[in-house]
Amino acid sequence: MVKHIVMWKVRESADPSQGPVNAMRVGRALEALRGRIPGLLKLEVGIAGTPGEAESEIVLYSEFANREALEGYKVHPTHLAVIPIVRSACSDRRCVDYET
Repeated sequence: MVKHIVMWKVRESADPSQGPVNAMRVGRALEALRGRIPGLLKLEVGIAGTPGEAESEIVLYSEFANREALEGYKVHPTHLAVIPIVRSACSDRRCVDYET
């Protein structure tokens, strides 16, 4: 099994109230991946309530059957469709993949 964890900071905007809106938009897009990609066994999305300056607002925790399933996810059309949504709302990304 491969665990894939990604964290993002929400892009700052002129209107601070848009941060939570953008985080929720990204969260919904990521949640929509559940059950639509072969080998994706588990998917959880977390949105921080009141993050600090050095903290990420969004986290994706996912589990894949194996390394091949993770590589297939990266190029799957459903996943590729979510990338522009995430990039438009987020300014920073951190990722770790590890096998268990």
